[in-house]
Amino acid sequence: MGRYRAPQIPGSQFITAEGCARLRAELDTLWRVERPRVTQAVQDAAAQGDRSENAEYTYGKRRLREIDRRVRFLRQRLTGMNVVDQPPADTTRVFFGAWVTLADADGRQVRYRIVGPDETDAAANYISMDAPLGRALLGKKLDAQVSVVLPAGSTTFTIVAVEYVAVTR
Repeated sequence: MGRYRAPQIPGSQFITAEGCARLRAELDTLWRVERPRVTQAVQDAAAQGDRSENAEYTYGKRRLREIDRRVRFLRQRLTGMNVVDQPPADTTRVFFGAWVTLADADGRQVRYRIVGPDETDAAANYISMDAPLGRALLGKKLDAQVSVVLPAGSTTFTIVAVEYVAVTR
């Protein structure tokens, strides 16, 4: 098997104001706190002598590369982002940033927020607008039925509620 990797399809360029603040805080922490700390640790390890058998030096350099890679990614990603901080004109439809309550055939309800790919968090019920369920929900109205093919099989949901959270500045 060769080293060729097919280019990844870039994710959507939308992000909520909260998501943008979270990514900027991560970038700031990496650049102003974590990187100087690791750089100092590498300098201290290098001062101990033989670098070829110095695990602290080797792991420190590896961690610096990881930090630099993440910093480059965050800077590139944040420069092309469109921050969505206002609800749409039609709040009865599902658009980016909406909290959507869905009911399945058994009446069980689940609530998701439609966010950008950089904010996806299953624990917080944030789903990407690029995910199959997110794509199926976008543009649908309240009480609409949505069929989605999930790994467990095809499922039909009914949109029970659509809410938008006002952003305070």
